[in-house]
Amino acid sequence: MHTVLIVDDSSIDRLRAGGLLNKSEGITIEYATDGKDALEKMELHIPDMVITDMDMPEMNGLELVARMRKMYPVVPVVLMTARGSEDLAVLALKAGASSYVPKRLLSGQLAQTVRQVFSVAREDRGRLRLMRRLCEKNVSFVIENDPELMASLVHFLQDTAATMGVCDDADRVRTGVALQEAMTNAYYHGNLEVSSTLREEDHRQFYELAKQRSEQLPYSQRHIHVSASYTNREAVFTIRDEGPGFDRSSLPDPTEPANLERACGRGLLLMHTFMDEVHYNDRGNQVTMIKRRKHSIPISPEPDTSEPEGHAS
Repeated sequence: MHTVLIVDDSSIDRLRAGGLLNKSEGITIEYATDGKDALEKMELHIPDMVITDMDMPEMNGLELVARMRKMYPVVPVVLMTARGSEDLAVLALKAGASSYVPKRLLSGQLAQTVRQVFSVAREDRGRLRLMRRLCEKNVSFVIENDPELMASLVHFLQDTAATMGVCDDADRVRTGVALQEAMTNAYYHGNLEVSSTLREEDHRQFYELAKQRSEQLPYSQRHIHVSASYTNREAVFTIRDEGPGFDRSSLPDPTEPANLERACGRGLLLMHTFMDEVHYNDRGNQVTMIKRRKHSIPISPEPDTSEPEGHAS
């Protein structure tokens, strides 16, 4: 059972968001009226996720994200953005939020975004101490157009980055979101050739066309090629699809706050915000993303002296 804390000074918007998530199994909803109220409630019970409005009295969404990054770094934050709050939302994404949903698109995107963020927020600390001492790791995969395989691969890639010390607990989720967005682009827009413009025009038709093409030639036989190179300083991810590619210059600028309300380019915004570098090949069917370790993250944590190291049973 997941607990989601919804933060909004508008009772109508709070209940609307809560009503949308109440339809999802395994989610308990709690509410707060602004950032200050949210932090007070989190002192009593830490939720599994926070969904927050941006423009609120006492403490706005940006201030809440900054405080949570220090106090509760493992709790992901999803922003609800309204027209006029785009600049603030971009700053909040840079400050530590994990994703966002425009308020006008809550009914179509909120539950899906929450599931997406939860899917990359799992933690696996079993090999943390050993992996932090790994100096270099290179992997490559070729997978079918299978969302379950894509999700498993995202978990593997983000967990490896975290356990090698490239990213901290908060950035682990954000790294997973960026990887998932890149994988989703390769799947829908690359291999299945379904336009993101269609998603803006008709959300249902977008997914119906994707389902049809996933069972038709040549789309159904295409694969996604993924490679990752890790050191304890950075992780380099390369994701390539087998589609015809696209003209990236035709897409809206992902770093422009005015485009925050558009479904087209949403994944690009999250990728550019959560990764240190994002590059495309000339054909437009391959993206390379680089995530660098922050200096505050230790490469090799102090050994746990409570148990011996280096002995095999």
